[in-house]
Amino acid sequence: MSRITTIGELLIDFIPGQRGVALIDVEDFTKKPGGAPANVAVVAAKLGAKSALISQVGDDAFGHGLIRTIKGYGVDTSNLFVSDRANTALAFVTLDHQGNRDFVFYRNPSADQLLEAKQVEVFPEKGDILHFCSVSLSEHPIKKTHVEIIKRFKEAGALISFDPNVRLGLFPDHQDLRKTIRSFLGYADILKVAEDEIEFITGERDETKALTTLMAYGPRYLIVTRGRHGASLYTRDRHHHMPSFVVKAVDTTGAGDAFIGAFLACLAKHVPTPDEEKRLIPSYLEYANAAAALTVTKEGAMDGAPSVAEIDRFLKEHE
Repeated sequence: MSRITTIGELLIDFIPGQRGVALIDVEDFTKKPGGAPANVAVVAAKLGAKSALISQVGDDAFGHGLIRTIKGYGVDTSNLFVSDRANTALAFVTLDHQGNRDFVFYRNPSADQLLEAKQVEVFPEKGDILHFCSVSLSEHPIKKTHVEIIKRFKEAGALISFDPNVRLGLFPDHQDLRKTIRSFLGYADILKVAEDEIEFITGERDETKALTTLMAYGPRYLIVTRGRHGASLYTRDRHHHMPSFVVKAVDTTGAGDAFIGAFLACLAKHVPTPDEEKRLIPSYLEYANAAAALTVTKEGAMDGAPSVAEIDRFLKEHE
């Protein structure tokens, strides 16, 4: 099995005790580990993949607690650093009655944003997978670190996975964010975007034109997650769509991370040849949809991530 390495933010999500109210009116929060790249690393580890996280936390109680948590899930933390130059990032989450969320971040800058490439010792091999998102692509040292680490993996013949995971509230200049995301699209062998992010990234309202624009960057797989409408995967000559599973959502935080983490775990076991894609890709999408569905039935992106046994049981129940 190939190794899955993720790079980016590791933080604390504060989940509200009250739903459907503004952040100013929330009376209490529950502390949960989070950060999209970290979530993906945990999902992959829980599904039996070899998984590693490249990140940095502050030398504070939150940071040391996160390291303990990540290790507990079986994620390789040899490139998870502690800095005394900034605190661990925090995110306060608001949830509506359907479990949909919004975020307020405290990271100006946070320890993860100060991570430098010279700190990182990774030795990727052909067939390994590197996954990253856009939250850590603001103008801090970690942006240049992403470029350097991506190049190391590319040179080794690894697969690069990019989930823009757009968070407009973190970037005052939305035009600059769009430009930044576009500058990293060309690195991606696997590009995963949420349906509601496509227009922002491409500037195209027409989805067909937008997908053509994204495919022009050269990904092997372009995946569009569509929430309760399932997920679509596009290659240069094929289109696959897999409906979602109907579940009662408790907390949608981490659903996309569960999806891509599960999909990458499938690829880590076996990357289909072009002749195998028609048979295997639908099963990979179904597996990823099941992981996302199970995750939203629990609170917390990492705590809610399912095990192999849970997914297998869920799929059997939905045959």
